[in-house]
Amino acid sequence: MQSCKLEKPVWTEKDFSTMGWHDSKIWGFLTDSEAFEFMIDLDYIFNWVQPKKNEIYFKFWVAPVTMVFENAYDVVFDLESRQGEIEVADLYMENERKTPNGRFSEYDFRFDCQEGKIKVSATGFKLYVRKPPILLDGQTIDYKERGGICFDREINNS
Repeated sequence: MQSCKLEKPVWTEKDFSTMGWHDSKIWGFLTDSEAFEFMIDLDYIFNWVQPKKNEIYFKFWVAPVTMVFENAYDVVFDLESRQGEIEVADLYMENERKTPNGRFSEYDFRFDCQEGKIKVSATGFKLYVRKPPILLDGQTIDYKERGGICFDREINNS
């Protein structure tokens, strides 16, 4: 497998059932209280590649992404990382309910991480793929190669 066809550059909560966050590395967080957004910069693993006949280890198609939770509030961190890194075990979308005006649904999004939990209540999310996925022996992209910590929402094909 020499390439990973990116289905689309933006994913949402409607795609949740087909997505997975296991072993994704979180690089940073940002809140925008004026826009009611909570953003996460992470390396998203699009595909785990089974080892070939003479290989032992998996390979991974990974891309840097910006995940933006919309109409976000009640952000709670319960983390303890001795090495300063945060690795996602899974993400849950729970407790669907109507917003106070009754016009939209909102959810509790709960990241179970190796280092603890992150919870945010929001009406949904958009996951912006900033660069095409690349094939790696590991599950994270080098800091410089991914462009550092970033919260951009546009794809950069370079």
